Amino acid sequence: MEILVIPVVNGDVHYYSYLIVPADSTTRGWEDLRGKALAFSDPLSNSGHLAPRYLLMQRGETPEGFFKRTVFTYSHDNSIRAVADKLVDGAAVDSLVYDYMLALHPELAKKTRVIYKSQPFGIPPVVVHPRISPALRKQLKQALLHMHRDPAGQAALARLMVDRFLRCDDHLYDSMRTMVAKVRINR
Repeated sequence: MEILVIPVVNGDVHYYSYLIVPADSTTRGWEDLRGKALAFSDPLSNSGHLAPRYLLMQRGETPEGFFKRTVFTYSHDNSIRAVADKLVDGAAVDSLVYDYMLALHPELAKKTRVIYKSQPFGIPPVVVHPRISPALRKQLKQALLHMHRDPAGQAALARLMVDRFLRCDDHLYDSMRTMVAKVRINR
């Protein structure tokens, strides 16, 4: 896949990995989750798997040794619901998805809370297949880059909770590339 554009959300082109727990949990930080159950969102997720695995690796730990058990829910929404329903003791989730879910389902704010916020990461981009025709690629890119100037485009962006789209600075993803390389070496 190739990056087409990146979204701007709340004036920012970054997002975070959150570690969330049930609102009434006594858990205050990572160490309190030792020997407990954690939900990872997806094996391919930066915020829902790579970033927390990397953090544990920096502490000389592995998820398998640190937690009693880990599960993959295969979506950030599922991880948030698993914590809200107390199926797991904590979950690693995408801050954008968490904030979006709380906006749509305010009751989740009463059932969950964030106990850890990672360093900032480059926001997930809009991507296209590398074999897309150059003309269609250009058309899509122009439509996305200018939709914030059009009333219908503004309405669509508002529903997505996106301010606008920008051209991408590929360096936004350097920290993720570093984590991937280091986690692979230590597996």
